[in-house]
Amino acid sequence: MDTEKQAPRFVYMTASTRQEALGLARALVEERLVACVNILGGITSVYWWEGVCQEGEEVALIAKTIAANVPAVIERVRALHSYSCPCVVALAVTEGNPDFLTWIQEQTTRAEGF
Repeated sequence: MDTEKQAPRFVYMTASTRQEALGLARALVEERLVACVNILGGITSVYWWEGVCQEGEEVALIAKTIAANVPAVIERVRALHSYSCPCVVALAVTEGNPDFLTWIQEQTTRAEGF
């Protein structure tokens, strides 16, 4: 087993609405690209877009996966998302409850022929 590919990752994303966030979360979990997604309450984002400082309401998501799945998670979110440039960033998890980290690996590691 390649330890680096199995290393846990949290993937932070934003969505335009709670409904879009739920759709993204369900797709990622059902496709076993991620073990779990937390959908956080509404947030206010302030950002530069098309040369203007913008402000808008969004929903934040945090998905738990492994390093090997991050490229597929990014591509799937890009395919499903309403934004032309969605926020999808992966963060390394360096420590945590060993049982929880093992659970992430078990839920997101595809068996041969899956």
